[in-house]
Amino acid sequence: MRGGASEGGDEDGTEDKRFGSGGALLVVGDVVTDVVARHRAPLAPATDTAADIRTLPGGAGANVACWAAYSGLADVRLLARVGADAGAWHEERLRRARVRPQVVLDEEAVTATVISLVDAAAERTFLTDSGAALRLSPADWSASFLDGVAHLHLSGYLFFADTSRRTARLALLEARKRGVTVSVDPASAGFIAGLGAGRFLEAAAGADVLLPNADEARLLTGLPEAADAAAELSRRFPLVAVTLGSGGALLAAAGSVRDRVPATLVEAVDSTGAGDAFSGAFLAARLAGADDAQAAAAGCAAGAHAVTVVGGRPPLP
Repeated sequence: MRGGASEGGDEDGTEDKRFGSGGALLVVGDVVTDVVARHRAPLAPATDTAADIRTLPGGAGANVACWAAYSGLADVRLLARVGADAGAWHEERLRRARVRPQVVLDEEAVTATVISLVDAAAERTFLTDSGAALRLSPADWSASFLDGVAHLHLSGYLFFADTSRRTARLALLEARKRGVTVSVDPASAGFIAGLGAGRFLEAAAGADVLLPNADEARLLTGLPEAADAAAELSRRFPLVAVTLGSGGALLAAAGSVRDRVPATLVEAVDSTGAGDAFSGAFLAARLAGADDAQAAAAGCAAGAHAVTVVGGRPPLP
């Protein structure tokens, strides 16, 4: 794949077959209960800090699916594991967002929960209890989930535990056998540091698209500049889209940066889920026939929308 105004085709006029189109998007990832606490003053140790607190549906995988559906993709599916404690609530919210959930209920572990501390600059810090999310097992997977699917997206959170990493790898390899394109969002610089960049890259090998933010790209390569990191990662993955927050996004392929897409400037309220919004809108646009640069522009617009709302999901229809 490449950026530029290719209109989804090669220079000789033939159709670009390297990215699925005309079918469903299947997301395999995490569903999370988000507790979002927006505090305008710095946190005061050992006492109270006033905050606006909301409990919302979230999870990187689920957020991507919801933003893809919100962006107009007609058939978006999600495979995830949630605790029986909140499974019905999450499934109902996904259906309202026009996502077709394949939710595996876990009777032994609670639903994953993230406490998101959002400061006055809209920057967020996460406290994460992965709960049932990383217990998604190969037994939860079926090759039939790929029936009618044009593209598979894997949330990087699955790569940070042995069981869910095996499941993600199984899904990736099955997609490759069927000719279904695959994208991976690395998801968390902190968790990549714990797992190791080499192990993460090994687990994601074979994906067609990598969707890191700048911190994740730098960590995965050891390079200090996001552009250099994007170029280096594109030696491993056919297309790399690196999000830069208010700096927009970079597209790299075949060892070089091909496009720089500007951000839409807005007044940020909560940056939770901005990267998920980019990924969801990018994939929806690409599956609808947009070229890489057009899809990245759609992703940047969705990311800008995401930071103006509280939580990681788009408004419900």
